Amino acid sequence: MPIGLVVLDMAGTTVADGGLVEEAFVAAARALDTEPDARMLAHVRATMGESKISVFRHLFGDEARARRAAAAFEEAYGRLVAAGRVSPVPGAADAVARLRAQGRTVVLTTGFARVTQDAILDALGWRDLAHLTLCPADTEGGRGRPYPDMVLAALIRTGAADGVRDVAVAGDTSYDMLSGVRAGARVVAGVLTGAHGADALRRAGATHVLGSVAELPDLLARVDA
Repeated sequence: MPIGLVVLDMAGTTVADGGLVEEAFVAAARALDTEPDARMLAHVRATMGESKISVFRHLFGDEARARRAAAAFEEAYGRLVAAGRVSPVPGAADAVARLRAQGRTVVLTTGFARVTQDAILDALGWRDLAHLTLCPADTEGGRGRPYPDMVLAALIRTGAADGVRDVAVAGDTSYDMLSGVRAGARVVAGVLTGAHGADALRRAGATHVLGSVAELPDLLARVDA
């Protein structure tokens, strides 16, 4: 059966943000009167793609502090988006259009909160780019990556594939790869436009590694063939 559903990450995969996650994290830590050290920043880099509240729970422990940090992070990231600090990954919008022209349903996913996801979509004029957009809050229990929940939610909500083997997932982080593998997707494609390199993506289960998401329509056409 052809791949009917394509689940794409946003920051680092379809959206170029030039390191805004680290910049917003520094602002969030300082909002809690904490000066981020090398260990904290290393954890942020290693967990790119994970639900942000999960990252803050690990770093700050206390649930109330983690939620304060997450809110400060989303506020800081939103300010940076409003200042014009995000742009499309070259060829990303065209790739989505090509995927849709191939008859595939496309879903954009993120580890950010809905308010931040919407700010990015509005900044890029992407409200109608994909069939559906999802964030961790849209899943039962609010679990983001590396859990498979957003991929499975995309399958259930769209009904675009008969089963998980007719799904493709693409992202730039190990957590994106783990999410796709755990969901049972047939194609789990890592892209080299974001946080993690080819070796890390393969170790996390990538079935393919691409230079960018622009190569995905051709890959899926070959897989279908």
